Amino acid sequence: MNITLYHNPRCSKSRTALALLKENQCEIEVIEYLKTPPNTATLRSIVDKLGTSARDLVRTSEPEYKSLNLANANEARLIKAITQHPKLMQRPIVVSENKAIIGRPPDAILEIL
Repeated sequence: MNITLYHNPRCSKSRTALALLKENQCEIEVIEYLKTPPNTATLRSIVDKLGTSARDLVRTSEPEYKSLNLANANEARLIKAITQHPKLMQRPIVVSENKAIIGRPPDAILEIL
């Protein structure tokens, strides 16, 4: 199974998710999203595969969330904010061909396998 992992190597949950994927012998494309942020189309695809809203992708504890006044932002504005400030994106995110999962807790990603 081909899997894409949106990964932050400084995050323990993200490192745990990567280890779980390797243990399950997945073919993994690792994208360090802080170095290579997803574009708008990619984020919309992830939201669709999550079956949720862009709001679930946003880390509300980040200072940018407050400074950009995103509490009442619509989907388009949230996605634009994540593309411009990738630090706002939840991590890790695991994406397969038809589904995506936010790995909080990391064991949640096993559902995609």
